[in-house]
Amino acid sequence: MRILHTSDWHIGRTFHTHSTLEHLRSVLDGLVDVVRDRSIDVVVVAGDVFDSAMPSADSYTLLATALREIRKAGAQVIMTSGNHDSATRLGFQSEWAGLAGIHVITRPEQVASPVTLTDEYGPVHFYGIPFLEPALVRHLYSTQTRANQARPDQALKTHEQVLTFVMDQIRADLAVRGGRSVVLAHCFAAGVAATQEASDVERDITAGGLDLVPVSVFEGPDYVALGHIHGRARLEDRVRYSGAPLHYSFAEAAKPRGAWQVDLGPDRSGKGAELEIEWVALPIPRRLSVLTGELEELLTADRFAAFEGDWVSAVLTDQVRPLDGMRALQKRFPHCVTLEHRPAVVVDTGGESYAERINRQTDPDIIAGFLSFVRNGVGQTEFERDLVAELLAAGELKEVTQ
Repeated sequence: MRILHTSDWHIGRTFHTHSTLEHLRSVLDGLVDVVRDRSIDVVVVAGDVFDSAMPSADSYTLLATALREIRKAGAQVIMTSGNHDSATRLGFQSEWAGLAGIHVITRPEQVASPVTLTDEYGPVHFYGIPFLEPALVRHLYSTQTRANQARPDQALKTHEQVLTFVMDQIRADLAVRGGRSVVLAHCFAAGVAATQEASDVERDITAGGLDLVPVSVFEGPDYVALGHIHGRARLEDRVRYSGAPLHYSFAEAAKPRGAWQVDLGPDRSGKGAELEIEWVALPIPRRLSVLTGELEELLTADRFAAFEGDWVSAVLTDQVRPLDGMRALQKRFPHCVTLEHRPAVVVDTGGESYAERINRQTDPDIIAGFLSFVRNGVGQTEFERDLVAELLAAGELKEVTQ
C-alpha cells in the first residue's frame, strides 16, 4: 500500500498579513499531481488542517477542492484534528465523508476504531489520534465504562500520559484484529533534532509549554505519521514528521517542503511490515530569502537580482539606520515583508550613565553627543552643527529680551 504522509496544512494562515490561500492552493495542486503520477493509495494528514478554530468560508472551499481532487486522482484520505483545529467543525459530517473515502477523525472515542483498508497483502489499520488536550479529555476516562478504558487511578495529566494510554488501547485492539497498522498523531515527540524544534508558527500545545512525548510511546505500529513540527524529521525509520507543505515563517526558510511516500509491504517475518520510504518534494510558490547588507548594496548590487520575486526579510548593516528603508526596499523587492537594522559596526558607549556623560558639558556638546549616540557613533554634519548653533543663539537672545 502506497501512503503519502503530510501534515500541518494550516489552511487560512497569513504570512506577515498576506493571505497564503492561493499559494497553498498551488502546493495542494502539486500534491494531487503526486497522488496521480505515483499511484498513491492513501493520503494521511496528521493534524492542523486549518490554522484557526474558526476557518473562513474560503478556507473551507480550498479544503473541499483539495479533497475532491485527491479522491479523483485515486487516493483515499485520512486526517485528524490538531491543536489549531476545532475538532467539532473539522469533524462535521465526517460520517458521510467517510462513505466517500475521506475519513476525518476528531473524537477521542474513535482512537481504537481504525479505518481499515486492504491491499494484496491483507488489511492495513489506520488509527487516527486527534489532538487530545489532557485537561479536556481526562474526564472521559475517569470511570471504567469499557474493558479497555482507563483505570480510575490512571494519571492523565500530561500529553505523554494521554498518548501512552491511547496507544495502549490501540495496541490492544491491534492484537485482536491482526494485520499491519499506521498511526497518525499530532504532538512534539522527544528526539526531534534541535534544528527541527518548533518555530514561531508552531504554537505551544500545553499552557506551560511544549509537552514532550517519548518516541517509545509509539512502539508497535508499522509506521507513525507525526504532525506539529513544520520541518521534516526522522525520529526512527518508522516514526517521522513530514512538516508543513508551505513555508509559514522565515525560521522555516531552509526547511524543504514535501511529504513522505511510504510503501507499506507485507509482514513476512512477523516483526513488522516491509517499508520503503522516499521524500517527495512539493512546489514552492514563492521562496523565502533573508538578505543582508547595506541598503545601497541591496538596492543596486546585481547579485541580489535573483531574489526580486521572493518573500524577503532584509537585514540592514548600515552604521546608521536608513530613513524609510522599507519603502526603498519594496521598490526592488515588492514582497519584502520584514526589516531589521543590525549594524556591522556598533560603537561602544562605555559604562557611564547618561548623567555622567553630560556632566559639565555645554549645550552644543550635549546635542552633538545625543545625535552621535542615537546614530551609532555618526556625529553631526556641518549643516546640523550650524543649525544647532543658530537655534541655541536664537533661544539665548529670546531669554535676554524677555
